[in-house]
Amino acid sequence: MRRRRLLILISCVTVVGFGALLAYSGERKKMSSQAREQFIKDFQRSPLNTTIGDAMMLRILVEGTGAKRGIEVGSANGFGAINMGIAFERTGGHLYTLEISPKMVKDCRANLQKVALDKTVTCIEGDALKTLPKLEGEFDFVFIDAVKRDYLKYFKLIEPKLKPGAVIVGDNVIRSARAMKDFLDYLQKSPNYDTVIIRASMEKNDGLSISYKIK
Repeated sequence: MRRRRLLILISCVTVVGFGALLAYSGERKKMSSQAREQFIKDFQRSPLNTTIGDAMMLRILVEGTGAKRGIEVGSANGFGAINMGIAFERTGGHLYTLEISPKMVKDCRANLQKVALDKTVTCIEGDALKTLPKLEGEFDFVFIDAVKRDYLKYFKLIEPKLKPGAVIVGDNVIRSARAMKDFLDYLQKSPNYDTVIIRASMEKNDGLSISYKIK
């Protein structure tokens, strides 16, 4: 009888404890979301970072298209990667962000860890022209924000890996249009892509190119 009572007591404690754990986990997740948004709000951005509005645009594009595998060329300290990472977490996808500066890589990885996105976003150190060919599989989202004269070189390395329906975004395409003319001409004239250039944010008086891979 005593043993039966003990088993019942243990079972009750286990059920209550498990329920409390679930409630705690749910609250922690809720707080984590709030903490992320606060982290983004307080983020010490540099001129290398994308603007707040553009970062949100990227997040919406990833989530709105249901993208599963993305590439960012030019991480800086991770402001854009964090915003896109939130969307990739929601879609169940993954983002690879590439950065040449060892210090920026360190900062980016630290920031991703602070917002618990280091499992969703992988920061790869090295020259993108050398690291891009090593990425395997297909991709359905690309954001390029690195050396302007090399945009087409980056894209040519990525293009064979793009799925139909992929979205490609280029940053600074208004103020740096001359430096990346070959990239813009290629996307605007190719029958394989629909492309639009938008003045996305007045913060830098600049814009984005947004392309959709038709086939």
